[in-house]
Amino acid sequence: MDFTVETATDAVAESFRGTEDRRLRAVLESLTRHLHSFVRETEPTTQEWEAAIGFLTAVGHKCDDTRQEFVLLSDVLGVSTLVETINGAEGGTENTVLGPFHMTDSPRRALGDSIDLLATGRPCVVSGQVLDADGTPLPAAEIDVWQCDEEGFYDVQQPGVQPPGNGRGLFRTDDEGGYRFRTVVPSHYPIPTDGPVGRLLEATGRHPYRPAHIHFIASADGHRTVTTHAFVAGSPYLDSDAVFAVKRGLITDFTESDDEREAERLGVSAPFTHARFDIVLAPEPEVTP
Repeated sequence: MDFTVETATDAVAESFRGTEDRRLRAVLESLTRHLHSFVRETEPTTQEWEAAIGFLTAVGHKCDDTRQEFVLLSDVLGVSTLVETINGAEGGTENTVLGPFHMTDSPRRALGDSIDLLATGRPCVVSGQVLDADGTPLPAAEIDVWQCDEEGFYDVQQPGVQPPGNGRGLFRTDDEGGYRFRTVVPSHYPIPTDGPVGRLLEATGRHPYRPAHIHFIASADGHRTVTTHAFVAGSPYLDSDAVFAVKRGLITDFTESDDEREAERLGVSAPFTHARFDIVLAPEPEVTP
């Protein structure tokens, strides 16, 4: 078969006929058909295609142990949020993006511990429960949390300024499915713009900012793991998140309080900020033999 504009797609799809993994074959054939359609529609010049390859190469070169530029690219194109939304579990807390800063293991911490190792701002307590879809508390559920500081930086962005593990913690819920940790209210911040993704945003006139949020991954035996955010109510950029991750049900009140008795109960001093964020985990689907 001659490789022409008309026959190219079928020729490449046919080359995958011997793929034993049926899912892999289906994905590759679909990718080929959509990518070829894109090329036919946009008719890139050779120089433009070389520039595209160069851009993706630069994205790969920007990745390292603490920076994932491909995740960032997926985020700003809305692909990460789309994948999470497609894979969201009905009846559970809404999924959002993992983001590019879940690059190090969160240290194991006890309930009530602080993930703020700098202790420079007003204390904030975040608490809640992890629940089954029917409202039953889930004891011993695991919660992985990570966030930026009050200035909008993650620990991996400021080695030597923030200690490793600042803003991160791995917790297990109590017998009532409850969790609690101390921290500071995070700031809105720009995603990294010193790489090819930043240049893409600049070229398209898009801002790089994300609204203030705390990341969560929650898991429990027999339930689907959820990756989500608690977004700070009133934060700038809730309506224009650079990575399209805001969902209205995840916007959370961070309420200021002068109640000294409540502050003592929560292990902080007044005034403080308190946020409650419950997480619902849907059950794992039954596997049909």
